[in-house]
Formats: sequence, structure tokens, C-alpha cells
Amino acid sequence: MDSSVKTSKLGTRMMPYLAILRHDMKTLWSSRLVRLWLGATALLTLVLTGSNWANFQDGTLIASLLFPYLVFPWFFVVVVLGVTPVSGSRTETLADGILSRPVSRFEFLLATWSARVMLVLSVYLIVTVPAIVLVILAKRPVPDDTVTVYGIVTSLAVVGLVLTFLVSLGFLTGMLLRKPLLAVVVLIFIWYPIGLVLSIFSLEEFSPISLNRAISTQLRRPWREVDADPGNNVRAEDAEAFTDQVSNFFNVLSGAQPKPKAAKPEFFEGEKFDDFSLLRVVLGYGLPTLAAVALASLCFYWRDL
Repeated sequence: MDSSVKTSKLGTRMMPYLAILRHDMKTLWSSRLVRLWLGATALLTLVLTGSNWANFQDGTLIASLLFPYLVFPWFFVVVVLGVTPVSGSRTETLADGILSRPVSRFEFLLATWSARVMLVLSVYLIVTVPAIVLVILAKRPVPDDTVTVYGIVTSLAVVGLVLTFLVSLGFLTGMLLRKPLLAVVVLIFIWYPIGLVLSIFSLEEFSPISLNRAISTQLRRPWREVDADPGNNVRAEDAEAFTDQVSNFFNVLSGAQPKPKAAKPEFFEGEKFDDFSLLRVVLGYGLPTLAAVALASLCFYWRDL
């Protein structure tokens, strides 16, 4: 009896949050910006997949598909979606609802933030997951890759965390500056130079550019790490080269066309991130996300409506 009463009370307290969340999600999905973004990201993913279909291995091709979300150009769309709910004329229209209705500032902020995070992640996963499944299951004219399910899941989760951080950063900047255009310009001129500087030191836990370069390494990482032996690595490389030579020899005898070698672009395959730590990356983007949401909540609480 007590549990049902507590459940009903919790549901009653969550009603304002859920109402704002549903309203914002409906408004966002009907906006031209989101629809154009969905179409553009689907088209770009299709172009990247088709142009590199016969050149890149699975890990490299998947990393190239994640590049637009981590580096360019979808950073702009995510940031614009982040700064709009708490800046500009929108704050004037929501003042009456907060001051005269049973909706707290924190409920409004958390609901609008959740709606934008859910929207960004939905667009990202709706387009990316089918493309990755197609790349993994299709037979392509490139050598087989060692991409693992664990690597795919963790890589998708990490990129989703970065997108959540960008939405939260846009929230905080829009709260502080109150003007959407100014907030977007400030974020662009601060975020990209910092990312370029951090990428020089290969800090994937702070730089999306370095993280994107490390994604191909993470995609090939198994659930459980095996103790690495340099001698075994050398022998494995020699065995792979010997296998290729034997395969080419029999291809020449049989008249079959040898399998072309996959291209290794310098950006994705130029550096191996063997010391890649998933925990460091999660903390490097997760803690700033929580800090940005907390600071935005405090600023919104102290702000005059």
C-alpha cells in the first residue's frame, strides 16, 4: 500500500518534467533545423560509406563515419540546439510559466536539457547504427578486419557522451551570454583551438580530434585484454606477411584476382593509441558534462526572469 502511494506521488511530481520533455521533443522533431540535419547526416554518411567502400577496412571506415559528429560539421548543429532553450527571447516566454505555475526552474532546465540530449543521440544512432551494421556484415573487396562488438558498442557510447557534453556546454554558454548567436561564435572560437592544441599531445580524453583518431584502435579492442608480448607481435606480423605471400602465389597459379590492400589514411591509422583508456575518456568528458549542467542550473536559479 505504501509503495503504491509513493509511486503515485513520484509520478505526480514527475508530471511537469515529463510534460515539458514531451512538448520539447515534439517541437524539436517538427523544426526545420532538425529535419534538415537528419537528412544531411544521412546523406553524408551514405557518401562517406560509398566513397570508401572498397578502400578502407571496417575499423577505419567506421571511424570516418564518426568523424562528422566528433569534429566537423555537426558540432555547429549540436551547439545551436544546446544554446537555444535558455537564451534569447525564449526566457521571456517561459518566465510566466515558471513564476505562476507549479513548474520549478530546475524541472524546466532538466527537461529541456534531456529533450535535446535525447534528440541529438536519436539522430546520431538512427543514422550511424544501420551504416555500421552494413559495413560489418557486407562482403567488401578489402581484407577482413578485427573489429569487435565490444569495440563498436563502447565507441558509439563514447561519441554519444561527447555529444552530450557539447549540448551541456552549449547550455552553459547560452545561460551565461543569453544571446544564441554570440554563444555559438564564442564556442567555435574557443573549442576548436583548444581541441587542436590538445590533439598535438594526443589527449583523447579531452580532444575530440585525438579521440576520433583513437576510435579505430578502440573498435578493434576485445572485451578482455591479452597480455602483449613484443616478440609475439613480431612473429604475428611475420606470419601475416607469409600468409599474404602464399595467398598471392596461389592466386597467380589459379588466375584469380588478388584481394586489394586496404588504404590506411594517415589521420585514422597514422598513430596507434595502445594506451587508450576508456575510463579516462569517460571521466574526461563525463565530469565536465555534470559540471556544465550543475553550473547552468545554478546560473538559471539565480537569474532574474
